[in-house]
Amino acid sequence: MSVNALYPGTFDPPTNGHIDLIQRGSKLFEHLTVGILRNPVKNPLFSVEERVEMLHEATDSLGNVSVATFDGLMVQFARELGAAAVLRGIRAISDYEYEFQMALMNRRLAPEIETVFLQPAGRYSFVSSRMLKEVFSFGGDISGLIPPNVLKRLRGRINTP
Repeated sequence: MSVNALYPGTFDPPTNGHIDLIQRGSKLFEHLTVGILRNPVKNPLFSVEERVEMLHEATDSLGNVSVATFDGLMVQFARELGAAAVLRGIRAISDYEYEFQMALMNRRLAPEIETVFLQPAGRYSFVSSRMLKEVFSFGGDISGLIPPNVLKRLRGRINTP
């Protein structure tokens, strides 16, 4: 049985934790679509187009991964893709609480779509896009936590002390 999956998020910017989950998800599913939510309310640092480019650059070696954008309900987008599963990452108990509630709502809206939770590799279990942007803006070293292509773009976007 072939299973297509969706890995949704804002990816502003993509981190090595995201890439870890994409790589591992690509081994679990026949096809994995990384779905970037168009959500201007979150006041993103990078445009949707830039995030698409960064994710393409970071995942181009994975033949069964594609990158797309969406608006609105994630489960509707998953249906449009023909995805049978949604991949979500959980770093800590606080993530689990939120993700569990979201998974239950998604199950109510689309009972045919399963949610699959993966933990990132231990070395990325504390990493979030928001934290990395903040640490970087204060001059902290985030190399090894973010893909090199993304770090290069951050250097061009954020002035550090």
